[in-house]
Amino acid sequence: MFHQYKTVIEDGDLVVVYLNPENMLTATVKTGGVLNNKYGSFRHNDMIGLKYGSMVKSHDGKGFVYLLHPTPALWTQVVPHRTQILYLPDISFISMYLDLKPGKVVIESGTGSGSFSHSLARTIAPTGHLYTFEYHELRVETAKKEFIEHNLTDIVTIEHRDVLANGFGKVGIADAVFLDLPAPWDAVAAAKEALRRDTIGRVCSFSPCIEQVQRTALALDEHGFADIRMYECLVKDYEVRTLPMPDIEEAINGQKVNFKLNKNDRKKRKLESGANTPTGENGSSSEVMLSKPTDQARGHTSYLTFAILAPEVKN
Repeated sequence: MFHQYKTVIEDGDLVVVYLNPENMLTATVKTGGVLNNKYGSFRHNDMIGLKYGSMVKSHDGKGFVYLLHPTPALWTQVVPHRTQILYLPDISFISMYLDLKPGKVVIESGTGSGSFSHSLARTIAPTGHLYTFEYHELRVETAKKEFIEHNLTDIVTIEHRDVLANGFGKVGIADAVFLDLPAPWDAVAAAKEALRRDTIGRVCSFSPCIEQVQRTALALDEHGFADIRMYECLVKDYEVRTLPMPDIEEAINGQKVNFKLNKNDRKKRKLESGANTPTGENGSSSEVMLSKPTDQARGHTSYLTFAILAPEVKN
């Protein structure tokens, strides 16, 4: 379901229930089922047969929700957090630098909450494969259940394994390796062993601390990796506004008048001027679009360390 799309909701389908931009949840539609939230009671029977993206009203008619098709991007926002997860800015950046596309074979460790696993599966589908490893047995069982429910088992193989101690158990099969581990430098040798040697292999390490980056970079260099780079992906939101732009003479005259007015009169005049200022080619002023950073910006999530392994030259 996460790498294939359908139009109509059927019995047994997973839907993402959109309440508002900050509040979404998942529900498996079953005949006779009921979804209750602060917007009312929603019968699953009313959802069956609707198209994804449809609005459905509550039983009492006072509230409504939207039923969205599950995607990796939406799953990232609603996934139960068993560990820290990757979000879309980092996911898209990593996918680009690892050169991921349909048909690629990827190794991931650890699986964690499975947020990145879903995005990887969609990116490499339908002919690629993801081998994902997790040392925590309960998280393995939970993720395995989700992969089965989301019809990803033909693309994703999950294994309970401590890769820092035992490696990946894979030799020369992967196009890319992703490491989200407390000591990624201890997995560099195993990553090198798992990468294909007939083409360029790529590695990414996701680490929150700069000391982890330093040790990982040294290990990558010692094992023959090249083009070692580290990035930090920070997202900054901007507010965009359109303001009237009077011509220079009008602005000067307005300032002279404002100088003679008290504070309240100046404020009133400014509001009236903004509301009544003519715009366009024949008017005395035009509009200008401005932007400024918002007061709140997302902070540091992690450092992304990339490296490539050149193909093996055969005599």
